[in-house]
Amino acid sequence: MVTRKETAPQAKSELKSAAKPRIFVPMAKADDIVDVLVVGGGVNGTGIARDASGRGLSVILCEQNDLASGTSSKATKLFHGGLRYLEQFDFLLVRKALIEREVLLQNMPHISRPMRFVLPHVAGMRPAWLLRLGLFMYDHLGGRKLLPPTKGLDLRRDVAGIPLKPGFRKGFEYSDGWVDDARLVVLNARDAADRGAKIRPQTQVAKAVRDADFWRVTVIDKGSGQLTEIKTKALINAAGPWVSLFMEQALGRPEFDRIRLVRGSHIVVKKLFDHDRAYIFQNPDGRIIFAIPFEEDFTLIGTTDQDHSGSPSDVECSEEEKSYLCLAASEYFAKPVSAKNIVWTYSGVRPLDDDLGVDAKDASRDYQIKIDDQNGKAPLISIYGGKITTFRKLSEQVVAELALYAELTGRAWTNHTPLPGGDFTFDDGKRLQDDLAKNYPFLEPRCVHRLFAAYGTQAGMVMGDAKSHKDLGMKFGGGLSEREVRWLMQNEWAKCADDIVWRRSKLGLRMTKGQIGALDRWIAEKEK
Repeated sequence: MVTRKETAPQAKSELKSAAKPRIFVPMAKADDIVDVLVVGGGVNGTGIARDASGRGLSVILCEQNDLASGTSSKATKLFHGGLRYLEQFDFLLVRKALIEREVLLQNMPHISRPMRFVLPHVAGMRPAWLLRLGLFMYDHLGGRKLLPPTKGLDLRRDVAGIPLKPGFRKGFEYSDGWVDDARLVVLNARDAADRGAKIRPQTQVAKAVRDADFWRVTVIDKGSGQLTEIKTKALINAAGPWVSLFMEQALGRPEFDRIRLVRGSHIVVKKLFDHDRAYIFQNPDGRIIFAIPFEEDFTLIGTTDQDHSGSPSDVECSEEEKSYLCLAASEYFAKPVSAKNIVWTYSGVRPLDDDLGVDAKDASRDYQIKIDDQNGKAPLISIYGGKITTFRKLSEQVVAELALYAELTGRAWTNHTPLPGGDFTFDDGKRLQDDLAKNYPFLEPRCVHRLFAAYGTQAGMVMGDAKSHKDLGMKFGGGLSEREVRWLMQNEWAKCADDIVWRRSKLGLRMTKGQIGALDRWIAEKEK
């Protein structure tokens, strides 16, 4: 079993020490004032940077580690409305997410796809009539167009019943969507950069001071230790679970008092079933978990909802959470899932609005936007909460707020504009993937599929003029070539092996520790 604890932003004490690097260099002064400085390179931060730069604003985004190194690469990887939120009567959130679900699926058909979910009926839990009602609302609340509707299943006859215990007879099948969350973040950043934004990973915002009509922001390049001052008309705090910590450390302000940190953990096991549908399982405690086909040879199981104390940097799947997920899945699958089956775990911390007295699983997933300005100038916009499915709407709303402080060009645009590589329809996907295979006949089918799923119509740009395996350069394992690594370094800000094998891909599941170490050393040599 491999349990990885990936690099994450620093804890509170680490932020204090990072603000005083051991090696000082002269501070560089920037005379120009940018329109927007975004703090945080997760899905919300990069989404805001993309939207704002596409509407004529000058944007700088600073992320103190890698893009998507925090919560945004630790999701269950779904575009969904949140079926269970109907029980909480959060109809507005579900409707907003369901409408967005289809917008997002159409704008990124390479890194996302429609997925059917199987919900077995369990005697003694939610009655069948309630499930039918909930799924009827789920089908119609968001104006579903692209995805097929709910239908009933006889699990004794349907292939979806084969991996389950024989006692399950009745079930339902409904639609949602799957997405590669970390690539979603990187491609938002890539599109923002293509539209003029400056994306600066490994850059920490150490201090921000409001100075009349603008902010003076001191940033640290973590590679060189150089300090730079940036002047910006607007400051966006999109630091995710570090949103309060940023307020305290960089601005010297009290932390938000209504933020609740909730940890969600997942386990990955060897493939438990052969079909391409996912499962949603009810648990006696009222929670649900998903079992989702993952990276062809694996099954992803999650998530938990646990209140998280301490630093968001100190997060990993606990033994208790592993046991919970294994036991919950084993209640349904004929072949029990145990800790020895786990090949990888990951955990993320979500900053949610603190509904006092509510269990972690019931805390609202809707987003919050807080605005603090000075006589109508130099706004600080802080955001927290939200689901990955609603990131685009959140970004659009934040940029609409910026219209009060900066001159925008054009109207909202991201609802009909694909991400890089996503300029095709689902119907064209197979033909384009077949074309890629014909253009590079030396590539194995698995590699062709992975490249197209990651880069879409830009996969040919990654491979370039290669005519054979030899033209791809060094082989690092898992189908990863030197040519692809160079592309990721030059175009997607990859700076170490973890950036590539656990975020821009999941090839870490197929590579040995030795291969990952060799890749790390190779990148470090090239970065000199």
